[in-house]
Amino acid sequence: MNSSNAQLLQLAIATPLVAALIIALGLPKRFATKLALVAFAVPAVVALWLWSQYPAEGGTGYHYLSSIDTGLANYGISLKLGLNGIALPMFLLAAIVGGAAGLYALRSSAERLKTYLVLLLIMHGGLLGVFASVDIFFFYFFHELALIPTFIMVGIWGGRDRNYAAMKMTIYLTVGAMLSLIGLIAIYVKSGANTFDLISLKEAIAADGLAVTTQKHIFGVLMFGFGILVSLWPLHTWAPLGYGAAPSSAAMLHAGVLKKFGLYGLIQIALPLLPTGAAHWAWPLAVLAAVGNVLIIGFVTMAQRDLKQMLGYSSVMHMGYCFLGIAALSTVGTGGVVLLMVAHGLSVALLFLLATCIHHRTHTFDLSEMGGLAQKTPVLAGFFVAATMASVGLPGFANFWGELTVFVALWKFSPGLTAVAIAGVIISAIYGLRAAARVFFGPQSEPLQRVLKAHPPLDLGWGERLPALLLLAALLFFGFYPKSISLPVDQALNPPAKVADVAPVSFQR
Repeated sequence: MNSSNAQLLQLAIATPLVAALIIALGLPKRFATKLALVAFAVPAVVALWLWSQYPAEGGTGYHYLSSIDTGLANYGISLKLGLNGIALPMFLLAAIVGGAAGLYALRSSAERLKTYLVLLLIMHGGLLGVFASVDIFFFYFFHELALIPTFIMVGIWGGRDRNYAAMKMTIYLTVGAMLSLIGLIAIYVKSGANTFDLISLKEAIAADGLAVTTQKHIFGVLMFGFGILVSLWPLHTWAPLGYGAAPSSAAMLHAGVLKKFGLYGLIQIALPLLPTGAAHWAWPLAVLAAVGNVLIIGFVTMAQRDLKQMLGYSSVMHMGYCFLGIAALSTVGTGGVVLLMVAHGLSVALLFLLATCIHHRTHTFDLSEMGGLAQKTPVLAGFFVAATMASVGLPGFANFWGELTVFVALWKFSPGLTAVAIAGVIISAIYGLRAAARVFFGPQSEPLQRVLKAHPPLDLGWGERLPALLLLAALLFFGFYPKSISLPVDQALNPPAKVADVAPVSFQR
């Protein structure tokens, strides 16, 4: 069974990439959309199956392992795939959000739809590969594979200021990716393992260790490299602009999944391999996240009057909680970050989808030009309010458990920073509920009255409801049953005694 599941894991990654190639070679449009639908659905089905089959006592190791010869074995590079307790929920997130983004894209009116689908499928396949890679070379390779289509999609199908947004994203994310690559290569060189295989790297470092100075330098490089990719303050300015300009499906995948690459890299690679370096950088990271991402960006988000820009800044703000959970240096905090990454990925993807649905009916993202839309579109209003409540952290949604565990871990690290983080929840409630009120409740603005008179709006159709339902259902399921994520994560973060010196030994439960 494990062998067949390993093949299914390969299938999930290969299906979107092969489908993109077939469509790009000239498949007629009517067949291209059907093939794309299958390619978006297969990874979701496979991910749910692998999640259901993951051992209850999964331990710290990888399951569904397979290795594909790339001809680069002399350089320590092999396409090794597998899932551990940390990778599993992230792989599931990529599959669910990718499926929702694909469904929405298939119902969109995008020009050059075939090209749009090709790029989205490549992005989807790359994201799945990121979280399934045991070899950190391919972990990085799949990230770049997923990142390149983002720039193209923003530049071609983006909205206002798309050329500037695409250029700024390219510059920032290229710098972040290069710094991250330097840090990963440094681990390869300094470990002496002569391999990029994460399992072998852990064993080599457990046996020989890394000097304290080396750990500090490498972790610092990775923290800022991954930090740029995640939008750590003050290196965040590409994110709101990019998400504001990005087409909906690209924004859903990037903000919901691809943005988690840096956080996942810190948790899966940097923390266990460089515990002393992590302890050295914990306070600088925590201060940047609490003061910058949570407090400063929180107030900036409150000042936004453009709905999509508000969601972009909100996404940057919530990444601050994830950095705080990492800085807390505890199993509880790190586990909370994984749960929060999944929850945030689902909720922000849903919000970007719904923001576009609102724009299709109001022809604006300006909050001052909206109002009273719930009278015309009650289903859309219900979805948006639910997504807003999830983002704020209302109990019953997955976000609540992620934020709660991060706050519990952070209290042991610093009560003062915990107070700042909790203040961020109040800020989130203010701008989130105010946006919902301005869009759907109260009197309609005069500009909106003119728009609705010329173009009477319809409520959400099934082409919009289905992907929204998929995301909302996942948020509620993980909200009522967080153990489905926390159990494998907790097992992965609690190594047996024989490798305790590889794990962050300063972590306290």
